Amino acid sequence: MPRPLSAPLDVGFDYTRSTGPTLGRFLSDLRRRKVTGIRGADGRVHVPPLEYDPVTAQRLTEFVDVASTGVVRGWSWIPEPLEGQPLDRPFAWALIQLDGADTSLLHAVDAGSPDRISTGARVRVRWRGDRVGAITDIECFELSDGPGDEPVEADDVTMVTTPVHLHYTHTASPTEDPFLRGLMEGRLLAQRCPACEKVYFPPRPACPTDGVPTTDAVELSDRGTITTFCVVNVPFLGQRIPPPYVSAYVLLDGADIPFLHLLLGVAPEDVRMGMRVEAVWKPREEWGPTMQNIDHFKPSGEPDAPFDSYSQHL
Repeated sequence: MPRPLSAPLDVGFDYTRSTGPTLGRFLSDLRRRKVTGIRGADGRVHVPPLEYDPVTAQRLTEFVDVASTGVVRGWSWIPEPLEGQPLDRPFAWALIQLDGADTSLLHAVDAGSPDRISTGARVRVRWRGDRVGAITDIECFELSDGPGDEPVEADDVTMVTTPVHLHYTHTASPTEDPFLRGLMEGRLLAQRCPACEKVYFPPRPACPTDGVPTTDAVELSDRGTITTFCVVNVPFLGQRIPPPYVSAYVLLDGADIPFLHLLLGVAPEDVRMGMRVEAVWKPREEWGPTMQNIDHFKPSGEPDAPFDSYSQHL
């Protein structure tokens, strides 16, 4: 029996958002080498600042400057840092109560060894030289009972972009493996539920209706019917083609569940429900264990399918 297919995957995107008055003030001040908290309804100063009081849920507006020095309230040693962590050498994650604050901030302490850090140790911020208005403007904390650095002038921060990346190795399940191997041969393999006889494409290991394994393999054609569609007019990162274009749900002949794919070869204003389409495959030498072997769908030229033929598959 061949080993299941597996491959490294890298999922990533840039998350961009506006900051609002509370987070914007906090990030702007970090850029200025300042740390800002906010006073809660019970008089406590929270760092990082909260938008709403954790007890009364009232909106909080009284910003309070706190020091960039403080005390370690608890810590955990990290002997082997992971990708994306603040330091690439052993360090301590620590809860740090800054002078003037009543809550603790989680950040890294560059202590050198676990023997040098302890609860109650005095620390101060080590600022990053190139600050952009992010929590990473604090490169880390360092052990010191000296004063913090003086603030500097900097522009306000109103928008932030946070890159998100996830690296992992995916191993195909017993259902995925023959599906992916079929794609490498230009075959579209689905699974049928033995109870309700619905045919799922892409295949599912179990029928969501009956809760039983889908044990019967079914090979489908690469022709189908458009059940629904949308015209994409908004550009975004990683887009294959410039908008406008059509993303459509295609119900392959013999399947009971449509799947989303790209529709080309027709003007967006001419696309309609019931349009018959066929797959346009990439050159065979480019095939791999992926649905991207089908570059897109295009109109097949057949008459539109009657609504009753796909009305139960929307």
